[in-house]
Amino acid sequence: METDRGYKCCITNIVELTDQEKLFQLRITDPMERERFRFQPGQFLMLEIPGYGEAPISISSATSNHEFIELCVRKAGHVTSALFNARQGARVAVRGPFGSSFPMSEMAGHDILLVAGGLGLAPLRAPLFWINDHRDQYGNVHLLYGTKEPSQMLFTYQFEEWKTVSHIDLHTIVEQAPPEWSGNRGMITDLFNNISIDPVRTYAIVCGPPVMFKFVCQYLDKQGIPMNRMFVSLERRMHCGMGKCCRCMVGSTFTCVDGPVFDYWSVMNLKEAI
Repeated sequence: METDRGYKCCITNIVELTDQEKLFQLRITDPMERERFRFQPGQFLMLEIPGYGEAPISISSATSNHEFIELCVRKAGHVTSALFNARQGARVAVRGPFGSSFPMSEMAGHDILLVAGGLGLAPLRAPLFWINDHRDQYGNVHLLYGTKEPSQMLFTYQFEEWKTVSHIDLHTIVEQAPPEWSGNRGMITDLFNNISIDPVRTYAIVCGPPVMFKFVCQYLDKQGIPMNRMFVSLERRMHCGMGKCCRCMVGSTFTCVDGPVFDYWSVMNLKEAI
């Protein structure tokens, strides 16, 4: 797709996930453009709200779905606040897709470990769909997901599907919970006690607050998973998507052009990346 102009879309459905996050289903209005649209897990779009501006949003839908695009959005600024006031049928535009992606084909034949914190589950949804569409190509798949409170968990309606249909070993945890909560409590790294990892055949994908990368990836490094087989997304640093505004720069690297997906070895060499 061309990245210098918008592709008109219609909001066909809105799902309220939490008080601060919604899932928007967009349909590109032109049939030829809709059929031509392609992306890879981990890439993002620039979402334009007419009269308000643009915001970078990770794609949360399946690469095999050519009928609509799903974007999980947190209400955090001028553009996203305007989007939260939109209703079904509203017109928006997208540019992209932009950036690097998770090497799902390279991971074939291996076990997959996905670790998500908070909103970090949104960009992991695309690789989860990919794994389901190509389930015979992967070994054991673990998904570890943590939030501050149970009310902040996203896509809870898909948990059972991921476990029973996609055969994914799902573990969740919260830092704080009411007395009636019967699940795990603590930090996301505590969930490593619930799974067995074979470092020789495991690839890892980590998404969430940057502070989480350090603790998770250091643990995986001690377990013997090579840094070039751990992948993180710096999607929180995305801005214009084309390296023109320079707001995504870390040293001499444009994370929105060379990223948002990096292996952990590369991130370790990007000062102040996380």
